[in-house]
Amino acid sequence: MTSKFKKYILNFKNPSGTSRGILNIKETFFLEIFDGDKKGIGECALFRGLSFDDVPAYEEKLTWLCEHINENPEVLKQELQNFPSIWFGYEQAILNLNLPENIYFPSEFTEGKSSIKINGLIWMGNAAFMQSQIEEKVAQGFDCIKLKIGVDWVSEKEILKHLRQNFSSEILELRVDANGGFSFDEAKIVLQELVDLEIHSIEQPIKAISKEPRTKSQESRNSTDCFVPRNEMAELCAETPTPIALDEELIGVINFAEKKQLLEQIKPQYIILKPALVGGFSGCDEWISLAENLNIGWWITSALESNIGLNAIAQYTFTKNNKMPQGLGTGALFTNNFPSVLELNGDQLSFKI
Repeated sequence: MTSKFKKYILNFKNPSGTSRGILNIKETFFLEIFDGDKKGIGECALFRGLSFDDVPAYEEKLTWLCEHINENPEVLKQELQNFPSIWFGYEQAILNLNLPENIYFPSEFTEGKSSIKINGLIWMGNAAFMQSQIEEKVAQGFDCIKLKIGVDWVSEKEILKHLRQNFSSEILELRVDANGGFSFDEAKIVLQELVDLEIHSIEQPIKAISKEPRTKSQESRNSTDCFVPRNEMAELCAETPTPIALDEELIGVINFAEKKQLLEQIKPQYIILKPALVGGFSGCDEWISLAENLNIGWWITSALESNIGLNAIAQYTFTKNNKMPQGLGTGALFTNNFPSVLELNGDQLSFKI
């Protein structure tokens, strides 16, 4: 086999507000593996400022992989354990190498016989901007909406109140993502306020701490060299009236024992899995097996991948048979995305035949 990679810059149609500020571009990398006349492609979906492997040696490690592409996969996985997005791209390319174009996980989904229910994502912005997005999603037929909060909670709370006045929880499921927007004490108050609004769950309620961890068992690293205080998260999850979902708290937790320790200590109600950030499909499989053994719910989310990576994530997600609305994108954010093999009808994401 031979291999090569290339960098690609995705341009946003509109500046997009995220927990990492306003984004105008999204850098990503594509890995191609060749075996005779066969070719497999995968997206090494690096997320600057968020990925655990956002380090200066990133492209050097991609070069290393291309030079050692014929090594035993277990050797490669060990070498790439601190580069989850590269391993994610490798998994895709190897899967695709022996399958038809655009196929990673053959199923009723790729045969066009079934679809995936997704949530509608509301981007950060002022109240009027968020309100207009909500109205659009509801008109499109979404009955599960996820809103980013934690920038202006007073205004955000009013938006949620207005939504609930018009749509009961039986009609519209509301999820919120705080992206670490609250202090521990603030989070306690917000979690109680969310009860009256009948919120399904809140992601990442409290801030990370910019300091070295006391011990590995107490705190977990995220990609910005901050640490999420596990004791505080455990206390919130034990007492919260609103279910809590871990998201970025999972980033950088690499081996199986550490994953198990984190979930057993914090005991969240849900975890949210971004394959590019948690070690690809095999990394997600580990988190899912642990979560299910501990009666913790989960769903899968994309992380601004191009249509290539998004397609692979969607196919994988379908095979996991989770009936909850998933957090998958639609590839419509970028001006220079690749042709999509996915299409959205209402809140159902399907594979074009």
